[in-house]
Amino acid sequence: MAQRRKKTNTLTRTISPFTHRNQPLLVLTTAGSPSEARRLARLLLKHKLAGCINLIPHIHSLYWWRGKVAHGKEILLFIKTSAFRLNQLARFLKLHHSYEVPELIAIPISWGDEVYLEWLKQSMEIS
Repeated sequence: MAQRRKKTNTLTRTISPFTHRNQPLLVLTTAGSPSEARRLARLLLKHKLAGCINLIPHIHSLYWWRGKVAHGKEILLFIKTSAFRLNQLARFLKLHHSYEVPELIAIPISWGDEVYLEWLKQSMEIS
């Protein structure tokens, strides 16, 4: 009886195995103005705390602040980083952010193109 070859799904071939240390993350934060968002993004990149940051303008946020519902126009930052850089990134943002309580949410990236994720990892290496 001939053995059947197991089909390889092209999607599974491109998944990189992650260790906790190099787990890619998407960190979300907001800024109160385009200039602050650009300043934070440039500083994070300069210090190799992120490999890529997208600035998404025209976000309208509603939230509780000091017992009242508040609202405002903000810029959303999609920050691509790694678990290894997360604590440094969070401390850095708290230090340099204009908000008293900046939004800091990290979402694990469970899948990404292998070439992109390798580039992301290398872009944060300190030479």
